[in-house]
Amino acid sequence: MSDERQVFQRPHALLPVVTNYCPGCTHGIAERLVAETLDELDVEGKCIGIAPVGCSVTSYDFFGCDMIEAAHGRAPAVATGVKRSLPDHVVFAYQGDGDLASIGMAETVHAATRGENITIIFINNAIYGMTGGQMAPTSLPMQVTQTSPYGRDLETAGYPIRVCELLSTLDGVAYLERVCLDSPKNIRKAKKAIKHAFQNQVDGVGYSLVEIVSTCPTNWKMTPEAAFEWMRENMLPYYPLGVYKDVQAEGFANAAEAAAARAKGCPLAESASSKGGE
Repeated sequence: MSDERQVFQRPHALLPVVTNYCPGCTHGIAERLVAETLDELDVEGKCIGIAPVGCSVTSYDFFGCDMIEAAHGRAPAVATGVKRSLPDHVVFAYQGDGDLASIGMAETVHAATRGENITIIFINNAIYGMTGGQMAPTSLPMQVTQTSPYGRDLETAGYPIRVCELLSTLDGVAYLERVCLDSPKNIRKAKKAIKHAFQNQVDGVGYSLVEIVSTCPTNWKMTPEAAFEWMRENMLPYYPLGVYKDVQAEGFANAAEAAAARAKGCPLAESASSKGGE
């Protein structure tokens, strides 16, 4: 017995309560990875999470850090206010695709382009989960949902929004990566991405978002196993995994430095960058 040691345990930042997520949903895995990161960075005591509307609405019951409830889509705005008021705290928003990419798209884009030094964990399961399975901005072409019973019609509903690709064009963004949680290997990659996003905030690098391609067996009307297979066959080709922006990997200290390099040759922009560095 003396040779035995515990190698796996609940993160301190994850409360010992039963979650209410559906069988096969990856929210529980994602939240555990966030909690592990808070433990490893030792920031739980000065961390504030934002839980908006959606399946993530009950996140305040599961994390041990301070949590704030936000109106639907407004998590980035609330996170901005908290971070500016308490710049020494670690602030993150935990959002679904309907929340982040639909009603909250303006808040998402503007927090990103301002370069707010916050961390966003974005769950993309291609559907509105909590409210009954309606079509989301990320729903795939011809995907059947409660509000697209014949499949998403591109002529009337337009094309799905690829959030990482969209935000990668903005100068205020420091780090974007898309991951998934369908295997131990991919879970480890997702953990690395989440930790990197939080470390960026601690180091003052800038706005970071990790997009997690996920399943929704209940609203997809599939078994968990079938949902993972459907995700691999349909979502991953449309939403390829990988890093979409990382200013440090490009050789810059932070998003502002990368933006200044991109604006080189524009007198007004150069003067603004010079003033900001004083």
